[in-house]
Amino acid sequence: MSLHVIVGAGAVGSATARLLARRGDQVRVLTRGGGGPVDPGIDRIRVDATDSAALTEQARGAVALYHCAAPPYWRWTTDFPPLADSLLRAAEATGAVLVSAGNLYAYGPVDGPITEDLPLAATGAKGRVRADMWRAALASHRAGRARVVEARASDYIGAGALSILTEMVLKPVARGRRAMIPADLDAPHSWTYTEDVAHTLIALADDERTWGRAWHVPSEPPISVRDVATRAAALAGAPAPRLSVMPDPVFRFAGLLAPIGGDTAKMARELREVAHQRQRPWVLDSRAATTELGVEPTPLDDSLRDTMSHIQGGG
Repeated sequence: MSLHVIVGAGAVGSATARLLARRGDQVRVLTRGGGGPVDPGIDRIRVDATDSAALTEQARGAVALYHCAAPPYWRWTTDFPPLADSLLRAAEATGAVLVSAGNLYAYGPVDGPITEDLPLAATGAKGRVRADMWRAALASHRAGRARVVEARASDYIGAGALSILTEMVLKPVARGRRAMIPADLDAPHSWTYTEDVAHTLIALADDERTWGRAWHVPSEPPISVRDVATRAAALAGAPAPRLSVMPDPVFRFAGLLAPIGGDTAKMARELREVAHQRQRPWVLDSRAATTELGVEPTPLDDSLRDTMSHIQGGG
């Protein structure tokens, strides 16, 4: 029975922990508060993952160390670098493969399908943070100090998933309210199911041939905000969605409220950096992971049922 250590207990970290426990592995989930999935096969431990000594101690003997944690969106530039550095140090010290849950921000604006061989050309602060984290990990891998791999996903859907779609569209739609989002409602967009992220992370951890590169998480064909909202409402038995485009001035104003408090306002300010992902086609090419790892994306209707059921249950 192999030991797998997961840092973070959000939707992806929790799904990864449950899948590993289900197949009989020893699972250790590390969070600041000691939370995580309640399962007899999962140990939940309170650890500050930026403390590299404490993290290294918890990761000793592990075959894999999963980076599934993320600071609040508006603190990425200050809080992500020390967290990533601590995880990389722990991987170097223990020999556990560092398996990171990443996203597409590091690519910056892209014309056409997003493939793994695109340059990391982000111009925004959050995208540059993501790119720098991966470059540091890859440099350590190439120098023989660590073994690393990364799974990159598009915007999340799934139980407990946090994304602009779940927060600004699916939650109001589930409750029969009008949804407003600063996006082209009809542009094709890729959505990634959090359970598929977990399956991909585990597949990468298990196969040393995948290490030293980034992979895209298998995702269903792209679908517009309008169409995904319509399907989600029908699957959940909710009224037909009422959608509106949030005007840019309104969105900018929301960002200006950040200094006086409010997480929604802070999120609005930060999301302006990745407006390109919402205003034109954003299409993830994930064929490599499906072809080489055998990971198939979950049918969209199944992932939307899971998402909407969680929302309607109070999530």
